[in-house]
Amino acid sequence: MTRKQKRLALIGGGMSFLIAAVLLVMFAFSQSVSYFYVPSDLEKAKLPPDTRVRLGGVVKPGSWQRGQGMKETFIVTDTINSIPVTYTGILPDLFREGQGVVAEGKLAPGNPPLFIADTVLAKHDETYMPKDVADRLKAKGVELGGNEVIK
Repeated sequence: MTRKQKRLALIGGGMSFLIAAVLLVMFAFSQSVSYFYVPSDLEKAKLPPDTRVRLGGVVKPGSWQRGQGMKETFIVTDTINSIPVTYTGILPDLFREGQGVVAEGKLAPGNPPLFIADTVLAKHDETYMPKDVADRLKAKGVELGGNEVIK
């Protein structure tokens, strides 16, 4: 092999290694991505089974029920549509009815659909709502004020 051929082989091998590394990283990220939906969007989406998603909206007043053990059920709404959520675990201290919430988990098949959450995040004060949730609610025509409780 000439010096030029060795150099080209080295560059080709290095480029192949970099491409393989980038593809592996992209594949790993695609497996851990969970898409964000509000109840109206989630009902329209045709999701394959066991797809992880984030459901955002407001906890419907009067819907929070404590079950046996640490099982909690509540309804997340965007004032247009609502989806019942079940969660087993300890809810955040700031979790309340009428407040913004983001639940991460999977949509169980059935009619009506049931969202099985494995993570629940609550907003941290009376004026904050996650940007994704606020943007999706505004797109649906919901007017959000500072201390407004959505029913």
